[in-house]
Amino acid sequence: MEISSDYVGTILKPYRGTLQWRDTMNYAAAIHDDNPHYFDDERREGIIAPPMFAVAATWPIIENLPEFIETDAFPQEVLLTLVHYTEHIRFHRPLVPGQSLSIRGRVAAIMPHRAGTQIVICFEALDQHNQPVFTEYNGGMLRGVQSIDGAKGTRALPAVPDREPGAGLRWEQRIWIDPLLPFVYDGCANIVFPIHTSRKFAHRVGLPGIILQGTATLALAVRELINREGGGNPLKLKELYCRFTGMVLPGSEIKIRAYFSKDPDPAGNFYFDVINQEGKKAISHGYALIQPPDTR
Repeated sequence: MEISSDYVGTILKPYRGTLQWRDTMNYAAAIHDDNPHYFDDERREGIIAPPMFAVAATWPIIENLPEFIETDAFPQEVLLTLVHYTEHIRFHRPLVPGQSLSIRGRVAAIMPHRAGTQIVICFEALDQHNQPVFTEYNGGMLRGVQSIDGAKGTRALPAVPDREPGAGLRWEQRIWIDPLLPFVYDGCANIVFPIHTSRKFAHRVGLPGIILQGTATLALAVRELINREGGGNPLKLKELYCRFTGMVLPGSEIKIRAYFSKDPDPAGNFYFDVINQEGKKAISHGYALIQPPDTR
């Protein structure tokens, strides 16, 4: 199968929805994050959603991508090969229950890759006052699909700082992945795909069994980063990036590792990986911008 990079700039139909407190609380509960920012509705400031709830907000578009692409000319058969490869989110305002979101999307970049073709879709989420809430660059891999005319749009993608070679380990956190977590995350996040809940389907597509959702693995890492580096305040997280490069099997242990650039960075740049049960990187090239706890 083939795709042309001329589809960069293709617009997606807008999506609108209203955040519900039950959904945002369920998402936090799914990843065992009892942060009072997500649950204590008697707080003077009220509750907010976990930052990673942004991926649940855009999932109805990703799940039904052929219905949202505006042009009939787009080769929709290539979307059958799509897997989540990169995630990049910039947080402008907190996600708040009761907030009405309008999400606009476009194809931001298409570029060849040794495994096929990368496609990046940019989502801009605006609140009811037309103010930006978050910007997501959702990167997918079209496995085995050839880009017939090279890359387009790469220069418009936001840059992400690289971890310097030899960066020292800041901390490591081991987390047991309960065998039920993929099912709980599926139901609470409403991010539904059968490789995460059906052994039969997972085996049919060549997997060793069901695997944990990549965004669930990332959400666990974000939980630890906010608690350890943001003083437990999710409003400190301003930017997040990673690549999904390996599988996490339920009933196994992962290791979340955070690194110094070389010395502690007063700007709040942190780097992280997640190591799976085989000692391989399930998440690599992780980056988070977290403001120090004594500032907003």
